[in-house]
Amino acid sequence: MTEAELIDRARRGEDSAIRALYRRHAPRVYATIRRLAGDDSLAEDWAQEAWVRAIRALPTFRGDSQFSTWLHRIAVNSALHGRRARLRRTEREAPLPVTVPVGATGERTLLRLQLERALEQLPERMRQVLVLHDVEGYTHDEIGEALGVNPGTSKSQLFKARARMRELLRAASEPAVQEGVCRT
Repeated sequence: MTEAELIDRARRGEDSAIRALYRRHAPRVYATIRRLAGDDSLAEDWAQEAWVRAIRALPTFRGDSQFSTWLHRIAVNSALHGRRARLRRTEREAPLPVTVPVGATGERTLLRLQLERALEQLPERMRQVLVLHDVEGYTHDEIGEALGVNPGTSKSQLFKARARMRELLRAASEPAVQEGVCRT
């Protein structure tokens, strides 16, 4: 069954079509939201909210863009909305330190964990701009529209976010280098 047929059936409320669309697109929706949320449990909540919004808005999908693009926009907006709501309810909490497991997967796992930790340490706006631009491929104009800022502000935040990531990753790799020197 084509995606257009699935969408048409889902619009009419067919559960099987809705489930099929969910299975096709859920991994990308979750991955997008996870990068913006910086937390698995928040990402799960916000992804669920994104799907609720998408299913409710399905009758308004005109097909001017691909369904995945339309759904991606809903996911990003849901994550940004969830972030704003969370910040209104609670003050920012300092994250607990996470131990880095070193196993058979070695350097790739370590690098992935270092990247995730560094990304979580960025201020909210820097993280949002970095993820939207460098990971999701949004233009500065699109980011500005989504976040309610000027494109120039988006460019500035991206520059600062990349510089801060370099600092954080450099600092994260220094202890590993020192440990390696001590062992030999």
